[in-house]
Amino acid sequence: MPLLFDSFALLRFLQKENGSTRVCDLLKIAAEKQVPCLLNVINFGEILYTTQRRFGPQARMQVFIAVQQMGVIILPCPDSLVYKAAELKAGYAMSYADAFALASAIEHNACLVTGDPEFRQVEHLIKIEWV
Repeated sequence: MPLLFDSFALLRFLQKENGSTRVCDLLKIAAEKQVPCLLNVINFGEILYTTQRRFGPQARMQVFIAVQQMGVIILPCPDSLVYKAAELKAGYAMSYADAFALASAIEHNACLVTGDPEFRQVEHLIKIEWV
């Protein structure tokens, strides 16, 4: 089963915050077992703007390069995913970006890697790996 990372998990990893060790372990295991690691482009944008706000444009570029080097597959955002994310956002109290992570996890039958408590309400929809 592919692993789909949300911005919460990857930001924790990239900024060496609480939960980063678990994310690192998951990335290593995925690489060893050739399990695809996915990230929706909307969530990638969230990682980039959050990094720039906190640490500046140089850090944003470093994060951009780091994610590319990690071998994470950046998923595009076709219209069908926008419609699914909108439907999920309408039905659950979560951020719009989180709705894209959820929609992508559903579409790709992936395990969502997160520590964001907003996803507790949708545990019945997808498998979640909590960090």
